[in-house]
Amino acid sequence: MKKPNEFTREHVLYLRKQQSATIFVNAMRIIILVSFLLLWELLAKFNIIDSFLMSSPSRVLSTIKNLIIADNLWLHVGTTLYETLAGFFIATFLGSLIAVALWWSENLRKILEPYLIVLNSLPKIALGPIIIVWFGSGVKSIIFMAIIITIIVTVITMQNAFLATDEGKIMLLKSMGASKIQILIKLVIPSSLKSFISCLKINVGMAWIGSIMGEYLTSRQGIGYLIVYGGQVFKLDLVMASTVILCILAGAMYALVALLEKFLIKDK
Repeated sequence: MKKPNEFTREHVLYLRKQQSATIFVNAMRIIILVSFLLLWELLAKFNIIDSFLMSSPSRVLSTIKNLIIADNLWLHVGTTLYETLAGFFIATFLGSLIAVALWWSENLRKILEPYLIVLNSLPKIALGPIIIVWFGSGVKSIIFMAIIITIIVTVITMQNAFLATDEGKIMLLKSMGASKIQILIKLVIPSSLKSFISCLKINVGMAWIGSIMGEYLTSRQGIGYLIVYGGQVFKLDLVMASTVILCILAGAMYALVALLEKFLIKDK
């Protein structure tokens, strides 16, 4: 048999190996990003690519700087962030509630399932003119666009997670006299935690798609508006700068969800 200190030494070596692997992955990510930006800048500088069409990192930074100086950047970022977060939270909350209702009633699930499939397959951009008529040309339309793009994915993901709950454990709780609400709270929801986190990660992307798509249709401010405006007047540096800002914001939001995942799993 191994002594306790030998187990400790093996555990330390394992942790060091895991730490080294994490450092390597993060380092490679940074190297790839820096290499891409450097290559992009050099190709533009030596006219291998057309900097007017493809822009360059230095021109993107200059455009962002000009937006900050003109005091326009925070207005556009704040607008899109508000629309995205509103759509994200509303769709996640309502979608989860609908998924609970579908789990609760098998008949309701069978009735609504075909409609969910059709709505999920429907190109939401086709509803754009109707949404503008319903909610007007403004923030409400954009938030609603983010909601309808995100909510169906939430319903389907969480419904599948609820239905995947171990039937044996459900039967055990029933045999102990547990009510349906107790089974939901004590078993179904906790067992679906990982799926909920995965759903949040998906919803980050869907909410950003919805808000930007809405701004394409109707907006006078926001990151989507900057992209559309830059394309219309051939200010492609503005288009690329807006895209970079969008990537940073989406990445930051995803990172917050990842932190939430670590917190919940650690707590659990």
